[in-house]
Amino acid sequence: MLKHCFRLFFFSLWFVSCTVQTPTLKEDKVKELAQTLQTLDTLVTYKEATKLSKELYQKTKELSKRFELTSPPQYHNFLVNIGVKEKGLCYHWADALYAYSRERDYPSFEFHLVGANIGEYWSEHNSLVIVGKGKPIESGIIIDPWRNSGKLYFSNVKEDTKYHWVHRPARGCAR
Repeated sequence: MLKHCFRLFFFSLWFVSCTVQTPTLKEDKVKELAQTLQTLDTLVTYKEATKLSKELYQKTKELSKRFELTSPPQYHNFLVNIGVKEKGLCYHWADALYAYSRERDYPSFEFHLVGANIGEYWSEHNSLVIVGKGKPIESGIIIDPWRNSGKLYFSNVKEDTKYHWVHRPARGCAR
């Protein structure tokens, strides 16, 4: 009987240890983006950065469904350009995230539209950049869900060596 109780006890411990919740990839990425956003300014609180991070991931998921996303992004662009898909080009993503973010209350952040290779048909790319209030575009964080087919990419502007980003105030954003 005692032997049976020990087996049951150790089996229970093993079972419980296997069910401990570990953060999901998305939770890890939300936390990573929030920490990155906090580096934009000393006034950015963890609460505000986490709220923005969660909302960006949620909006990206929503837009992926709305755009009926296919992969890779260049193939999705082809489908949009021939009229099979309605939206999902990089500027659709940037504009939607920009409009969404501007509607929210984020006192520590500014949102801007940026582009790279402007006017070059095969290589133009548009995105959203988030900066601390009053800070230059170059100090910001690129938010780019198009690049990885609906998986939110983010990076410091200076570290995103794939593109040379320039501010696009003529597309409707401030400054």
